Amino acid sequence: MHHVQLSDLLYEKAKLRAKEAGFSDVDAFIAEVLEADLSEEAADFDHLFTPERLAHLDRISAEVKAGAKTYTPEEVRAHFRKKHDAWPASPAN
Repeated sequence: MHHVQLSDLLYEKAKLRAKEAGFSDVDAFIAEVLEADLSEEAADFDHLFTPERLAHLDRISAEVKAGAKTYTPEEVRAHFRKKHDAWPASPAN
């Protein structure tokens, strides 16, 4: 078994993310993240495009083409800026 050293700040961020994701400990979280990143399948997203998801995307595309509300990039940025500004400050940020 090998050990990896992390800065205190990085460890605390990983610890928080592990807890949010339901991992039992930081080691399990980091191992899964590395496994996913180093996996040969990491770049293959084809398995994510199921018939159901493709049908959902087709419905969204049809709605947009029929005149459904769309958002400009600036509207999206403003929306998330507002969400960010409203989010309480935390020591992890």
